[in-house]
Amino acid sequence: MELRHCALEVLCLADPGAKAEAARALFDGMNRATLDADAALAGPPTLPGRPERPRLVPPASVPHRSPFTRDGRAALLHAIAHIEFNAINLALDAVWRFAGMPEAFYRDWLRVASEEALHFSLLDAHLRTLGHAYGDFDAHDGLWLMCERTQGDIVARMALVPRTLEARGLDATPPIQAKLARAGDHAAVAILDIILRDEVGHVAIGNRWYRFLCEREGLDAVAHYDALVARYGAPRLKPPFNLGARRAAGFSEDELALLEGRR
Repeated sequence: MELRHCALEVLCLADPGAKAEAARALFDGMNRATLDADAALAGPPTLPGRPERPRLVPPASVPHRSPFTRDGRAALLHAIAHIEFNAINLALDAVWRFAGMPEAFYRDWLRVASEEALHFSLLDAHLRTLGHAYGDFDAHDGLWLMCERTQGDIVARMALVPRTLEARGLDATPPIQAKLARAGDHAAVAILDIILRDEVGHVAIGNRWYRFLCEREGLDAVAHYDALVARYGAPRLKPPFNLGARRAAGFSEDELALLEGRR
């Protein structure tokens, strides 16, 4: 078993439950596997493997429903489950696609894939208690589109996926939890506690490898980030920001000041 080949195989799985189970098994068994960090692997023309549903639509077309109704709460949790499913794919893609990194890079992203798989499984199980399952609501593909845009630039991938798009979850999760608590869905709040805890670590991994790559290539991490945002059309983030979680995830005070427009 070679880790990067196996990550590509799991990425190609279309069934969400099978993918989640395989991602966790791959992480659990990685110490028994070999790693060829230098091999240039070729993936199939269409990635990732995904089910026929949910139907993917433009972000503006995804329905917004009140979390204070049963179906509205299910739609909200489905949207989060879709993010977690895509996050499995994003982590696996980093493992197989980018050669020439230290062994710790691949182990970090396999751990992320495993934890995202747990998040997806918890949310999918909770959706079923609300009479729904993953695939029942339309979703958008913003996370994976940025993955495709940055497939030839590992520095951009680390800058714009974990520490930009995924870091938005650090800001968005507490307000969502407050709404779910008011709606009386304390089980969902507890699941989001797990997700927020783990996502701090995932964003920290993105920060660590972004800075590693910038140092290796002689780039100023702060200045280059702005250049990458412009080059790849990444969204400009808007407040409010969860500064405590962002600090815990490794953002510097200079980066937080720029984020808030204080510099």
